[in-house]
Amino acid sequence: MTQAAMRLGITGGIGSGKSTVCALLADKGIPVIDADAISRACTAPGGAALPAIAQAFGDAVFEAPGILNRDAMRALVFDQPQARAQLQALLHPMIAAEIERQASLAALASPPCIAFDIPLLVESKRWRTVLDRVLVVDCQAQTQIDRVMQRSSLTAESVQKIMAAQSSRAARLQCADYVLFNESVTIDAIGQQLAAIFPFLEISSRHWKNSA
Repeated sequence: MTQAAMRLGITGGIGSGKSTVCALLADKGIPVIDADAISRACTAPGGAALPAIAQAFGDAVFEAPGILNRDAMRALVFDQPQARAQLQALLHPMIAAEIERQASLAALASPPCIAFDIPLLVESKRWRTVLDRVLVVDCQAQTQIDRVMQRSSLTAESVQKIMAAQSSRAARLQCADYVLFNESVTIDAIGQQLAAIFPFLEISSRHWKNSA
């Protein structure tokens, strides 16, 4: 009887390097389900969430009919916690359903592990109950700010506002089964940390070696 794939949740604050870790896992043959990509698809032109968003927030968050103004929506939810909770209540059931659909398809190939890239894993009580393990990608707060500023036009104040809307570093670490510390390290060093974690996760090392 084939053993079910381990469901590994991966999370981290903005600028932590979570996407880099997920990309490395994908390169090594581990299926990665990206909650952010699913969320963007739900809110893209023609996305399933747009009618509900229009009804809840009106035309002010749209560039044109059927085209969400992401900057306006982002500003609204970061300035108004109630609006953020309202948007999450609309999006999360859609995202969760699509994640499970993709996970079912990924499981057909009998991988040793399926990784779930979930930025709001700690904030949502649902995810910890449906995952086998949680890997937190961690770094210092100032490193988060510096990285995000380098890759975007956001100011330090804007990055700090985003960080304040996310779970605290302490809360993420408390939720973790495994921690990958990504503080000014190279891609190779991140890969070595992942390789060291694999035996504990009971994931076959063949994926790493075949792609090295």
